[in-house]
Amino acid sequence: MLLEDIAVLTSPLYDIVAIGNAIVDVICSRDDEFVAAQGLEKGLMRPIAPDRGVALHEAMGACEEVSGGSAANTLAGLTGFGVRAAFVGQVGDDRLGRLFRQDMADRGIVFDTPPLTDGTPTGRCLIIVTPDGHRTMNTAIGASEFLPQIDRQLIADSAVLFVEGYMWATEQPRVAVCEAITIARHAGRKVAFTLSAEWCIRQHRADFRALIESGQVDILFANEGELAELTGSADFDAAVDWAAAHVGLLIATRGADGAIAVEGGMRHTTPAEPIGPVVDTTGAGDLFATGVLIGLVQGRPLPTVLRMGSIAAGKIITQIGPRLATGEDLAALMAARLG
Repeated sequence: MLLEDIAVLTSPLYDIVAIGNAIVDVICSRDDEFVAAQGLEKGLMRPIAPDRGVALHEAMGACEEVSGGSAANTLAGLTGFGVRAAFVGQVGDDRLGRLFRQDMADRGIVFDTPPLTDGTPTGRCLIIVTPDGHRTMNTAIGASEFLPQIDRQLIADSAVLFVEGYMWATEQPRVAVCEAITIARHAGRKVAFTLSAEWCIRQHRADFRALIESGQVDILFANEGELAELTGSADFDAAVDWAAAHVGLLIATRGADGAIAVEGGMRHTTPAEPIGPVVDTTGAGDLFATGVLIGLVQGRPLPTVLRMGSIAAGKIITQIGPRLATGEDLAALMAARLG
């Protein structure tokens, strides 16, 4: 890779480019007994083999299909804010792939990665929502396992590169992301990284810690459990101190206990912002990142940025699924809440 061949624009074309799994969420509401009968661990996110995905999908019965994927969900929440966004991910040449691609286009997100044409199916995440609002997620990543060479100029042309930790699960996406981080840093752009899930950290802890400790991450998104898994410390403050010492900005969420941000040794906190009854916690972390990224792009003060994350997360958990329903206006909600 010749970094010298990449032109670096003073004013980037995009505010954010995200690299993530291109997944279609398959969502249904079932009770705890169904979750137990399927041998699933309630409330956790687990990778599954394609054949297991087919069997579970059949057992779930009638479901809703909606575009998903962690980083893609974060970008989808940017609609209506005037944020210039692009996505890098891999779908198959099938019905779910076309659904995903059309949804990105409808939201004004640039998505130019060609689909795989070898029969590999688009990835799917099977989500079971129990009556208490918790979600049990089982993902067969399908085509997302085979991310080809990225558009290097696209990365250099984006002010922020946003990457999900799930990309470390297989070799091609991991190599592509590491290349993208190198390009972004060469171009003087910011790198934002989300730890994604505790199981993901357990599998790739050494890689994640090396990435963070080497100063490759400018903005780190994590929840309380993920920080504990990353640092090996059950003491939240100690885990925060470790992470904050290695990144420019740490954003750490604590569910109903709100969230904190640490930048330059200064801590800021915000409470949770419930918008209504909790229906489904799917996408809460993704939309929290949405609110934070909007605030950063808009140049808001950090306490306001943090609160914007809480507002976005508070809204998404009042509905089924990880993306705001058609007609929901997050920008208007933000304006009303922030005053």
